[in-house]
This record gives sequence, structure tokens and C-alpha cells, in this order.
Amino acid sequence: MRSAYADKVHELVSRCLQARDLAYCPYSRFPVGAAILTAEGAIITGCNVENASYGLTVCAERTAVQRAVAEGHRRFLAIAATGRGAPAPDIRDRFVGPCGACRQVLMEVRVPRFGSDWTVYLTKPDGTYKETSLSELLPLAFSPEHLKLN
Repeated sequence: MRSAYADKVHELVSRCLQARDLAYCPYSRFPVGAAILTAEGAIITGCNVENASYGLTVCAERTAVQRAVAEGHRRFLAIAATGRGAPAPDIRDRFVGPCGACRQVLMEVRVPRFGSDWTVYLTKPDGTYKETSLSELLPLAFSPEHLKLN
């Protein structure tokens, strides 16, 4: 991550862990939290919110993006995401990345009007994290650039 924001990484990871604890996930019992760092230095959080009609469930990463955009943010530097699974107790020993749909949403807000490639912190339940990038998580992605008309 850019050195000017390196001190924010600990706070970003901490906030994603806190957001995870607010998740509403009675069906999967797999709480997920996310925290986005904006170019202005704000941290916007989100958690997964499940629905009995499973298709209406919203993931933590998408919740955070939607909140950030609704609050007027348009440039993003990083996102931290974490999960803790009751059905998968061994999750504490693995990094879990955003689902495919969330990766695509993050790609949408990665384009020039929203910023550049994101730094992604895959975070274990104990707070340890692994740094990667959105382009590593979603190579050869479909993006708004593909919809430009000639």
C-alpha cells in the first residue's frame, strides 16, 4: 500500500473484524466483515446481511462499497475482508477472499473514475493478513472499459 497510508492498515484490518461481528447470517452462520480505505483517509465498513430468499443476500464487500458511494466517496485505495465460519471452524487458519460477485463489483469501482487498482488485505479471524491486489484476485476481468463504444 502507498506509504502515506501504511499506518492505516492496522485500523483497516481492525475495523473489518469489528464489522464482521455485526453480520446478520442466520442461514450460513458465516459472518463476513469488510472495511474500505478511501483516498481521503476515511474507513467505511460493511458486513454480510442474509435473507431467507438467498439471492437477496448482500455480501460485506458490496455493502461497504455501496455505503461508501452513498456517502459520496469515489476514490478507494484498499479493502480488508475477513470471515469466521461456524460451519467451517478451520477457517481461522486460512485466508478467505471475496466471492466472485464481490470481485466484479470491486473491479467496477477500480476503474479511473473511482481510483486505480486496489490493495486487498485478506484477513484471518485473528487479525493476521495477507496483502494482494484486485488484479491478482480477478485477472483478465470484464470491466467498464469493455463497454466503451468506438
